[in-house]
Amino acid sequence: MVFTPVDIVIISLIFIWIGFVRTGLGFGGAVLGLPLLMLVGGSPIDWLPIIGIHLLFFSGIALARSLKIVDWGYLKQSLPWILPAKIIGVIGLISLPPTVMTVIVYSITSFYALTWIMNFQIASRRGWGSRLLLMLGGYISGTSLNGAPLLVAVYMQNIDVKRLRNTLFVLWFLLVTIKMGAFLMVDVYINWQFSLMLIPVAGLGHFVGLKVHDQIIDNDIQFKRWMGSALIVICIVGLSKVIF
Repeated sequence: MVFTPVDIVIISLIFIWIGFVRTGLGFGGAVLGLPLLMLVGGSPIDWLPIIGIHLLFFSGIALARSLKIVDWGYLKQSLPWILPAKIIGVIGLISLPPTVMTVIVYSITSFYALTWIMNFQIASRRGWGSRLLLMLGGYISGTSLNGAPLLVAVYMQNIDVKRLRNTLFVLWFLLVTIKMGAFLMVDVYINWQFSLMLIPVAGLGHFVGLKVHDQIIDNDIQFKRWMGSALIVICIVGLSKVIF
């Protein structure tokens, strides 16, 4: 990917936004950032390694002093349902054409946007409903890193709110490690220099998100409705570019 100076400024602003969402909500950086990045240029396979590097870096920092505030029991209970679907999703990401993956990402994001606008809660406390959401979330996470809302829907029903964000950070770290390992195995190009260059700007968003996390959670419905409306517009523009 080749970018103009204006593109670089826009990309930097998007990564500030991704860092802000990741810590402000505890999830959703890829969901709310990847569609924007693809409007600038490239496909999911171009941006996901960069987002993955950042997620490993910042989740590692967040967890350095918080490993005791993790629900290890439920994490171990849920992983057998998530990991096989995750691996299948990664295989799809690597093997499918970039145009197909771009359409999939915009379609998944549009679905999430509609659920946020209508305040539709995806939730299942136990049984096969929860397992299905875990498997589907794992698969979507494998294809695009956009499976977080489905996984969070199950985790928040089974984990104490004080342990939720840190448990999710551990989950994201594991899932992204699998994806990055697959990228290295099949020689997917990873622009390490570009990734490292963007860490400071993403760090700015990360820091601000930490500061306003409680306020965002207190206004969760309004925040998601506003973001859902913006995402619908972004997805329509992105799909139009691909189709027409």
